[in-house]
Amino acid sequence: GFAIPTAQAFGAGAPAAVRRAVAAGTLLTGGFAVLLTAVAVPVARPLLELMRTPPEIIDDAYLFIVVSFWGIAATMFFNFLSSTIRALGDSRTPLVFLAISCVLNVVLVIAFIAGLGMGVDGAALATITSQLVSVLLCLWLVQKKMPTLHLSREDWKVTRAELATQLRIGLPMAFQSSIIAIGTIVLQYALNGLGAESVGAYTAAQKVDGLAMAPLASFGLAMATFTAQNYGARAYGRIRTGVFQTCLMSVGFALAIGLVNVLFGRHLIRLFVGPGEEHVVELAQTFLVVNGSLYVALGLLFVLRNTLQGMGRSLVPTVAGVMELVTRVVAALVLASHVGFVGVCLAAPLAWVAALVPVWVSYHRRRRWLAEEETLL
Repeated sequence: GFAIPTAQAFGAGAPAAVRRAVAAGTLLTGGFAVLLTAVAVPVARPLLELMRTPPEIIDDAYLFIVVSFWGIAATMFFNFLSSTIRALGDSRTPLVFLAISCVLNVVLVIAFIAGLGMGVDGAALATITSQLVSVLLCLWLVQKKMPTLHLSREDWKVTRAELATQLRIGLPMAFQSSIIAIGTIVLQYALNGLGAESVGAYTAAQKVDGLAMAPLASFGLAMATFTAQNYGARAYGRIRTGVFQTCLMSVGFALAIGLVNVLFGRHLIRLFVGPGEEHVVELAQTFLVVNGSLYVALGLLFVLRNTLQGMGRSLVPTVAGVMELVTRVVAALVLASHVGFVGVCLAAPLAWVAALVPVWVSYHRRRRWLAEEETLL
């Protein structure tokens, strides 16, 4: 979210505003990294206990998550820097850096666990290290090829108004991005009461589901930057055309990925579970069918919500985020107790639909405004 003002300034052709937006975003990213580390590390163990994490795995779970929290600054700065680079029109290089990070992550996991004999903390440390390398790569790119982002001492003298603008856009986007994670915690709480097979099925299905949702989320992130750049340039017609075309692509991907889940979900699930776990496979397939049937709603939600954010419209996406979170929590707790695992499966799709309704209405109102403004240019 902190990269949206940068993209708007870049689209408006204001290099000084670009640098000041980057400076403000950097300061806030650093501040939140310190704050989140200070809060997350001490509450990690109590939260795992609150989630009814089984005693036999809670120590490993705590070790993994606390190491991850200590390295949260690397994660945050990689996200900020890669988004800033995309805000200036370069979407390929951050992808290359991400690919390098993924490959390095795999290599380090093998080295730390198989080579050095570390446990789950080795897996967490591998992720943090690979993300830190990506941060250094982003800084190298900025230094060598992006003079627009070379900040002077004056650029760091940001005002309260500039910080407030960053927070007005960034905090709602952070909340919306956290909704899935918060909902997952609640779902995990409900799942832990359904037995080990349900937990195993959900965990396996989530791996496939996460891979399926990745391109849909990417369409949304792309629209946030695209919209911000063109909104800053007052190219309102490009925004409307871009939203229409991206919605078509997103719906197409959603239908295709949903069909793959329905037809081949069992085969994909078996990659993550051992032999003789047919009941786990069937439960996981139920999850994939339910979610896959409504990927279209999720795809549209990603595109339209990020479009509104790219225009600096935070209120409706925030309200939609609250509706999504409440629906997830209520569905997970109520439906799980009445219909079991199917209730857990229904929680996310119901939340997508609940959030899409206000976002859809708000965008189409904003779309009419864009059309009116375009005629005045």
